[in-house]
Amino acid sequence: MVGTKCGMFEIKKLGEEYFTFLTECQDPKACSVLLRGATRDVLNEIERNLQDAFNVARNIIMEPRLLPGGGATEMELAARLKEKSKSIEGSRQYAYRAVAEALEVIPRSLAHNCGADVVRVMTDLRARHATPGNACWGIDGKKGVVADTKALSILDTFAVKQQTLRTAVEAAAMLLRIDDIISGISKKKGGGGGGQTMPTGDEETFGDSRDG
Repeated sequence: MVGTKCGMFEIKKLGEEYFTFLTECQDPKACSVLLRGATRDVLNEIERNLQDAFNVARNIIMEPRLLPGGGATEMELAARLKEKSKSIEGSRQYAYRAVAEALEVIPRSLAHNCGADVVRVMTDLRARHATPGNACWGIDGKKGVVADTKALSILDTFAVKQQTLRTAVEAAAMLLRIDDIISGISKKKGGGGGGQTMPTGDEETFGDSRDG
């Protein structure tokens, strides 16, 4: 029956507007989130952050697996790909090294953005990930130092990381399969003597129709 599962019905005035609150409900199926901010820009930022939080919660519910963040996953994958390339002969080993170098861009960018010494941080990360048991070591963005991201609860969702890597590999493979490069810049036709370039039959000219 409608109207029997609400424990508290009240009207509150927030600022210059009145809002109706239905609280202490039994087995609620939906809820509303009220966002307020001092300015429109602040409110939009809060809304974006809340939307990101909802997306993270949805991804965890759909795929309840997590990976160490702060570039730790990328560094571990890069270290294993480099190790794998040593056992491969021929030009194929360079493909493994290229992917490994591309993965290291993530922790390098994180170190640069937090103002850390990029060379020192990357050297430290490579040394740690070369040793077994240090797969969770990444970058603490607040302090700009290398740390155990799992212990600091700096985590990434497995679904997002998987899709990111899959998309990157597919895009790289697609570019490598392109035989020709199509340029959108048309070449100038005509002589090089400084005279006016005359249009050919396959070119279209533009101008004022009143000029005849």
